[in-house]
Amino acid sequence: MNLLPKSTREFGSVDYWEKFFQLRGKKAFEWYGTYLELCGVLHKYIKPREKVLVIGCGNSELSEQLYDVGYQDIVNIDISEVVIKQMKEHNASKRPRMSFLKMDMMQMEFPDASFQVVLDKGTLDAVLTDEEEKTLQQVDRMLAEVGRVLQVGGRYLCISLAQAHVLKKAVGHFSQEGWMVRVHQVSSSQEQVIEGEHRFSLPVFAFIMTKFRPVPGSALQIFELCAQEQGKPMRLESAERLAEAVLERQQYAWLCSQLRRKAGLGSVSLDLCDGDTGEPRYTLHVVDSPTVKPSRDNHFAIFIIPQGRETEWLFGMEEGRKQLAASAGFRRLVTVALHRGQQYEGMDSIQAELSARVMELAPAGMPVQQKVPFLSVGGDIGIRTVQHQACSPMSGEYVIEDVQGDDKHFFRRLIFLSNRNVVQSEARLLKDVSHRAQKKRKKDRKKRPADTPELLSAAPRQAIDKSYLCCEHHKAMIAGLALLRNSELLIESPLTLLVVGLGGGSLPLFVHDHFPKSHVDAVEIDSSMLEVATQWFGFSQSDRMQVHIADGLDYVTTLAQGGEARPHYDVIMFDVDSKDPTLGMSCPPPAFVDHAFLQKVKNILASEGVFILNLVCRDLGLKNSVLAGLKAVFPLLYVRRIEGEVNEILFCQLHPERKLATQDLLEMAQALEQTLRRPGSGWDDTYVLSEMLRTVKIV
Repeated sequence: MNLLPKSTREFGSVDYWEKFFQLRGKKAFEWYGTYLELCGVLHKYIKPREKVLVIGCGNSELSEQLYDVGYQDIVNIDISEVVIKQMKEHNASKRPRMSFLKMDMMQMEFPDASFQVVLDKGTLDAVLTDEEEKTLQQVDRMLAEVGRVLQVGGRYLCISLAQAHVLKKAVGHFSQEGWMVRVHQVSSSQEQVIEGEHRFSLPVFAFIMTKFRPVPGSALQIFELCAQEQGKPMRLESAERLAEAVLERQQYAWLCSQLRRKAGLGSVSLDLCDGDTGEPRYTLHVVDSPTVKPSRDNHFAIFIIPQGRETEWLFGMEEGRKQLAASAGFRRLVTVALHRGQQYEGMDSIQAELSARVMELAPAGMPVQQKVPFLSVGGDIGIRTVQHQACSPMSGEYVIEDVQGDDKHFFRRLIFLSNRNVVQSEARLLKDVSHRAQKKRKKDRKKRPADTPELLSAAPRQAIDKSYLCCEHHKAMIAGLALLRNSELLIESPLTLLVVGLGGGSLPLFVHDHFPKSHVDAVEIDSSMLEVATQWFGFSQSDRMQVHIADGLDYVTTLAQGGEARPHYDVIMFDVDSKDPTLGMSCPPPAFVDHAFLQKVKNILASEGVFILNLVCRDLGLKNSVLAGLKAVFPLLYVRRIEGEVNEILFCQLHPERKLATQDLLEMAQALEQTLRRPGSGWDDTYVLSEMLRTVKIV
């Protein structure tokens, strides 16, 4: 028996519904959910003694069940004479105070302000099947009638799938009338089957339109979203933003349905937001491992990433998460990153908060009562303290934060919020200072009012461990100094360096401190970064360390045009990121590897010098083009890939005859390191220069 219409337009036809209920008989048809699924929102917005009008009642049992729990002043109307007759016969003796009337909701016969609630379960969706002029005129008449029969303070409670055109029409109509508009999510998803032929998986929403008394000259419009059954409503600034928020929840429900039905959708990530503020609270990545053989206990697991470690390759990159999932041995692993700016009480509270939501992401075939394990590193959520947050006109919003590493050391990081999972600069804090800072922080928390943001004053410069390079690509760049002739004598030589890209200043500062006769010119386009480096990362200028606030392209061009007076640097380092996220190369910007510009770099590089470039490029074709362009200007080109990262460090020189075998490179690096490990130098024992060059390849 096929009850589906030939077209959606038939949903608004009297003849269609007469035939529908004749064929279906007395079996109840529950469009968009049963009473048990809807009772939470119904009881929230309807009081037992209020007079309720149900429009397009059909043969749903909803009115009957409301009546049986105390809502007895209910009037039901429908355009189908067949269904009204059925419902009268069924309820006459059981529910004598409830009435059923054959009536067109577009021309209702009730006096003005007759009801306190108009309840609509799927009727607006059935009428508003398209946006043709005739359909919209019918809907206007319907909604005008709803407004007419409602008292001031009354509510139009409409259960809907909130398709974009339906939401737009309903919200637009009532907000223009000065009503308060609230959209309340009723369920995460509703899978509906009509006689086994039609299936959808979308969340069900309730529109609660509250009638306000018109105020002449007032343009106040109120839009709210309640994303959870017991959650607080969230105020939104416009109808457009409300529509966006509803669409986000529909997309989430669709994604969950796809994940339940099949595995292997590729890389899937989503944000779970705070229900009160709408701010992202968790970022989830769903990773399937099709090679894992299924068993009773390995269907699904959740991995909580400790705060501050979401930038690590294993957690922050797709390839790393795949490796993590495979090694964990689960068919599906969901990694959960905790957002800065959010408060978390501990692992137990996070599990309790996430349990219901993450189960929506479980794979098909998982037993209903299967217990899902929550995994982590070390059993805690880590420590992250935002020390400072500001906005740079050049780089956008950024934060300075201290995080605890897996070795209990604390690290200070610079993060641009436009690229939250990339550490722009990092420095290790001295252990004793960081420990005292944590104790002071706990003491300050007890004194500080609960609503005071945690932004602490800058730590003293001596808190930074200047002997330690956190970034592997910085270590490799320093190791490139071994390519200079007589590198073992560099600490006694007047070494000149140009570093383009300051960041936190750790790279030029390391050179300055470990090569006592060096002179470093650092170029930084963003003046805010000099302030950050000085205040938060222990950086300072001196007669041997000068920072130039300028565009690196312009600075190099000016130097190259200096004729005989132009400088010739022993080392030139580029460690500058691109501000354009659409490019396949995030470091450096393409202009820095343009052929004409590379010629200018060549003109200011000493004949025996080395040009060192940090390259981050995910586009293989673009990367090969960059390498070919570099080799056209610098015939001798070494490449060092950073394990677990996209970074590649390129060492460029002018004389191909100086090409060195790997063993020679290692011996030169060892010789340089021996001179750097002089007494009192503060050399980090874990930093082995030769290891940085062991995997170097010549292009």
